[in-house]
Amino acid sequence: MSELSVDEKIKKGDISAFEKVFREYYAPLTLFANSMVKDKDVAEEIVQDFFYNYWKNKEQIAIQSSMKSYFFQSIRNKSLKYLRHEAVKNKYAFDVLESTGLDNQVYQPNIYDLKELEKKINDALEKLPENCRQIFKMNRFEGLKYREIAEKLNISIKTVEANISKALSQLRNELGLYKK
Repeated sequence: MSELSVDEKIKKGDISAFEKVFREYYAPLTLFANSMVKDKDVAEEIVQDFFYNYWKNKEQIAIQSSMKSYFFQSIRNKSLKYLRHEAVKNKYAFDVLESTGLDNQVYQPNIYDLKELEKKINDALEKLPENCRQIFKMNRFEGLKYREIAEKLNISIKTVEANISKALSQLRNELGLYKK
């Protein structure tokens, strides 16, 4: 009878095999993620999240290539997903600044100002009606087009447009006081 591969041992719930793989790959995967996201804490979170999901879904995961190749490709994909999400958040923040007129000012925010602005934006979003907030987030955070939102929520495009307009108006009112 042949010995089980590490992957097969993990699939069968062998925690010591998983721990061995974790110890072997954690540091190189974190370095790899950090080279992409340029933030050590985020890189560690990406790798930890990967290993958590790998263990949780071990029975369903079918590694076609080598384990090393699978791990690095997964971390690459998770890092790119994080970077895309950050780009959407940054675009949204710029859109909010632009819509409140803050972008026209010569203003170099420090990290505390950005944290304060982010909190104010989140507070303003929480004040929106649930449907309006959901539609706005789908458009601004997830990058969905009006038609895609309408199809997902089974509503008209006009309803989506009205909710986006309402959200922007309320955000302008809430954040207008934030102008320096």
